[in-house]
Amino acid sequence: MKVIFLQDVRGKGKRGEVKDLPDGYAQNFLIKQGKAKAATKGAMSQLKGQQKAEEKREAEVKAEAEQLKLKLEDDATVVELTAKAGTDGRLFGAISSKQIIQALSKQYDIKLDKHKMELNEPIKMMGYVNVPVKLHQDITATIRVHVSEA
Repeated sequence: MKVIFLQDVRGKGKRGEVKDLPDGYAQNFLIKQGKAKAATKGAMSQLKGQQKAEEKREAEVKAEAEQLKLKLEDDATVVELTAKAGTDGRLFGAISSKQIIQALSKQYDIKLDKHKMELNEPIKMMGYVNVPVKLHQDITATIRVHVSEA
């Protein structure tokens, strides 16, 4: 029996996949629990429509991420932060990704999720630092951060 998976089922299929499975398993387990539905002509055309809509949405998200990357990597976009520092240029404390996101929001009105930042360890020195940000699975931007003494 051909079924369309409505959600991921470990070892059997992922959401949106069409597979041929034994009748009993499909009827008594997958369809009964709402994890799949029978692959009729109507259901198949509905699935194709959903896939096209999803591709379109994905393309829009990717285009939006490209625009944000251009904005972030512009030469004029430098996040300015101040912190107390010692005589050798080392900071008392550190600059975290949360502080960078807040400064980016205040200075350039760009909202980002701090979990998208790929800052392995906090910034502990004064000067310019390039911080990578993963905007999309294919798109990574770099934010320039300038840390100066308060």
